[in-house]
Amino acid sequence: MIVGRFAPTTSGRAHPGTLLAALLAWLDVKSRGGQFVLRMEDIDPGAQDPGYREGLFEDLRWFGLTWDALVWQSSRTSAHEAALDRLAATGLLYECECSRTRIKAAGIPSVAGGWIYPGTCRHRQVRDWRRSRQNLRVNLGGVRVDVRDEGGLDLGQTLDATMGDPLVRRGDGGVTYQLAVVVDDAEAGVTRVVRGRDLATSTATQVALRGLLGLPIPVYRHHLLLLEPQGEKLAKLHQSIGADVLRNHLSPGALRGFLAWAAGLVDEPTPRTWESLLADFSWSRVGTSDRVVTWDGERLSLSEGPVA
Repeated sequence: MIVGRFAPTTSGRAHPGTLLAALLAWLDVKSRGGQFVLRMEDIDPGAQDPGYREGLFEDLRWFGLTWDALVWQSSRTSAHEAALDRLAATGLLYECECSRTRIKAAGIPSVAGGWIYPGTCRHRQVRDWRRSRQNLRVNLGGVRVDVRDEGGLDLGQTLDATMGDPLVRRGDGGVTYQLAVVVDDAEAGVTRVVRGRDLATSTATQVALRGLLGLPIPVYRHHLLLLEPQGEKLAKLHQSIGADVLRNHLSPGALRGFLAWAAGLVDEPTPRTWESLLADFSWSRVGTSDRVVTWDGERLSLSEGPVA
């Protein structure tokens, strides 16, 4: 069975970039006759505010997104803990006491932005992780991952030189994105991961964790991003225009039409139904260049030409 998913973090209201990712993930799996899973990722700090969680969920319903299964990540604790047990059994799980300041001081830039953890605490192997009150990482020293996404993007990495050892559980007991996404995708039977290319650099780490856990590797595809005028990705962090504001000015169909136009699926930004977009969906029609989106208080528009 073909299974795809959309997995937004519940740290704020949906914005055009969120909804474009939802639209493309849904079109991808439904064009293949597959099942679509909506997973609300509500376990990270800042993602647990009830207003954000409920607001984002309502934004997706207003947009018209439908799903075959709904998962709240906060209900997945036992599965995440079982994965930590398996990682501990490999002997590669270790405690880390390094602060962000100390990691930055090592001065090794990451391909994802920020700094690579240099492996300082790898000697602090832990088996009984439940008794630990420190950050936990997985030793991926010397690991090389070779993988390409469906669009031909080379995602291969030697993790020591690109990302470093991933943090899989924080000292406060919370499981991190890198582990949770791997475990949750596998349990849902996800065979296709469609997401923005800002997440492409995390793929090799997730493939490595899948290997350690004995989990299957899905097909990955990464798509264009919608950018703010200053070149930053539209993101909740930057207070991008939220769906709660867009809803006062646009219908769901009009917003779908604009996003489909921005992605290159249609020739003009006129209102569209899900069915009309699905009828002739093809990745060959989706643009590969990021687009700059502006908001004048009433209308969304694109800047002159794409951003490479």
